[in-house]
Amino acid sequence: MSTSGTCYLVGAGPGDLGLVTLRAKECIELADVLVYDALSSPDLLNWTKAGCEKIYVGKRAKDHAVPQDQINGIIVEKTKAGKNVVRLKGGDPMIFGRGGEEAAELAAAGVNFEIVPGISSSIAGPAYAGIPVTHRDHNTQLTIFTGHEDPTKGFSSVDYAQLAKAPGTKVFLMGVARLREITGSFIENGAAADTPIALTRWATTGSQKTITGTLADIADTAERENFTSPAVAVIGNVVKEREKINWFEKRPLFGKRIVVTRTREQAGELSKALRDLGADVIELPTIRIEGPPDRLEFAELVTHAHEYNWLVFTSPNGVERFFDAFYATYGDARSLGNPKIAAIGNGTAQKIREYRFAVDLIPERFVAEGLVDAFKKEDIENLTILWVKADETRDVVGEGLTALGAIVDNCIAYKTVAETEDPTGARARLAEEGADLITFTSSSTVDHFFDLGLDWPEDCAAASIGPVTSDTLRKRGMKPTFEASKHDIPGLTAAIVKYFQKKR
Repeated sequence: MSTSGTCYLVGAGPGDLGLVTLRAKECIELADVLVYDALSSPDLLNWTKAGCEKIYVGKRAKDHAVPQDQINGIIVEKTKAGKNVVRLKGGDPMIFGRGGEEAAELAAAGVNFEIVPGISSSIAGPAYAGIPVTHRDHNTQLTIFTGHEDPTKGFSSVDYAQLAKAPGTKVFLMGVARLREITGSFIENGAAADTPIALTRWATTGSQKTITGTLADIADTAERENFTSPAVAVIGNVVKEREKINWFEKRPLFGKRIVVTRTREQAGELSKALRDLGADVIELPTIRIEGPPDRLEFAELVTHAHEYNWLVFTSPNGVERFFDAFYATYGDARSLGNPKIAAIGNGTAQKIREYRFAVDLIPERFVAEGLVDAFKKEDIENLTILWVKADETRDVVGEGLTALGAIVDNCIAYKTVAETEDPTGARARLAEEGADLITFTSSSTVDHFFDLGLDWPEDCAAASIGPVTSDTLRKRGMKPTFEASKHDIPGLTAAIVKYFQKKR
């Protein structure tokens, strides 16, 4: 076999980013080429390295952007060219995902390949709907079948007579379009018309929706609810357990679509907090962080940081850029000397602690004015302070500390620019699906969001992390619906929960 490249047939899981395996994440991170379909969580694309070639093949029922034979050709050709190729497939690639066919093509071509199983929606979907597919009180057998077969076969491989008589739970995938036909076939072959059935759409995500009924009436319910694919269906008495153990759909932010506008690198903390509370999160970064305008000056200031009495950090980005540069010069943390360290808020302080440095000063109010007020309780007259900051930051800190008699040098660690890439299609999704809430964590996220020229969704609220961000929203003609009382990510998350609880 050739050793020049490897193709990884990777299961992307059912949708929840937390259900992706560690091996799958490793493969995505090393991929030179990523071939993905419509059932993969778009947030997985954020794990790719710079320069990774992304090829969308758009496989969804009745909507194949690229035919299967061409997909086979792409993964073989790219692997033969010496690339590490990841073929990312929703759920598990070997459960009705045509992974077996693609593996056979790779084997026939004589190239290296690996199969990375994923969590299948056939099991995860019911679990997130509060339905155990096996249960000692109800069944000792589980049958999984597909509701969507190859139309070119000319016949059905599904033996509904046998399925109707088989004991236990039946789970089928990709069958919403043929739901009435499938349930009718069960009844015609002897299954009780009042057999419970549940359908879960977009399972394990914040868009999840579940409907229940019987074989006799579920098709009517699905049509009335305009219930479309992708969905997983469960037939059997285990559906009754949903009344007791429906857990995911009871989370405080379930059913709420929330937009996160932070940088791609920073979005994770807020996104995870919201997803853990059940929200459907759209990560739409409006800004990205670039190096300082004057890299030499920045490097020199970091090198001489040990000469200052105080180091002041006003953002986690500044902390990260400063210490990355510091350790690029020094191999010993003691080289920083003994300056006192101030942080504008808990998020910035936590980032400092990650580098194993203590924080001497955190203001009660996590804004520039609050930081200056906190320094009024310190004697800083004639002391030297290095303020690690972003380019074009408000000069409140510098002017305030100078007024208190300090000697302040500005250490510009980075600059904020507009994010021009949208690999996950977040902007189109916002335009098509709307949102319940858009979050803003800085003035720059506000300005760059509105510079995109996107229409503000109908009945959509605006959440602000603090007063400066709120002022910027007002300047852009948008009144903030609410503002976090504690100006950090946990505070913003708490404010979001409180807002939706009040709405209910």
